[in-house]
Amino acid sequence: MHKIAKAPPKAHDKQLLIVKLVVVALYGVGIIGMSIPEYRPLFQSLTPAQLLITLGLVLFFHRGWTDSFPIVAALAFWIGFGSELIGIHTGYLYGDYVYGDTLGPKLWDVPLVIGVNWFVLVYLTGAVFSKSISNDYYAALMGAVAMTAFDYIMEPVAMAVDMWYWKFDIIPIENYLGWFGVSFLIHLIYRKANFEKANPLAAFLLIVMVLFFSILNFTLKL
Repeated sequence: MHKIAKAPPKAHDKQLLIVKLVVVALYGVGIIGMSIPEYRPLFQSLTPAQLLITLGLVLFFHRGWTDSFPIVAALAFWIGFGSELIGIHTGYLYGDYVYGDTLGPKLWDVPLVIGVNWFVLVYLTGAVFSKSISNDYYAALMGAVAMTAFDYIMEPVAMAVDMWYWKFDIIPIENYLGWFGVSFLIHLIYRKANFEKANPLAAFLLIVMVLFFSILNFTLKL
């Protein structure tokens, strides 16, 4: 049986280091651009591109290219996107909110990249717990907790940079409960699927994203 040659360990380590530097530069420049009022509109318009680049970097280091992986990726996208459709048009799951223009083109009033965001966050938080937790339900629980905590950090920034807006500018508790529930469901699907879940970039990228929104909470004086 033919085997695909793998890159030597040293070459792989160098490649990973270069990509980490790219990630730091990408998000570091984003922090600066979002923090300067004169440049903020430009960097807001680049948000979908930043998210798609993040997706590309995640997939570049993904190792589990089995038949089930694209199915899980599609389910994460559409469950996340579908939950946002319900939220936007009914007020259920997350509360009353509307999307601004920062996240780009919309389908039925929901930005298409929001599905990418759901997949990326599930993938990153899931990969972090992939080796340390063996029980699928406990791992899904911890992944959902991590994603809800991430959303808590992200919410004030999202409103400040025209990603979305809440009724009366109040983030309802339903939002976090909804995030937890939907995240748990997608994480459970992710855990039950048969593919390699460890990714050498995942933990680093997740930390950088957390720092990105945490720093913007201060620089935007939220």
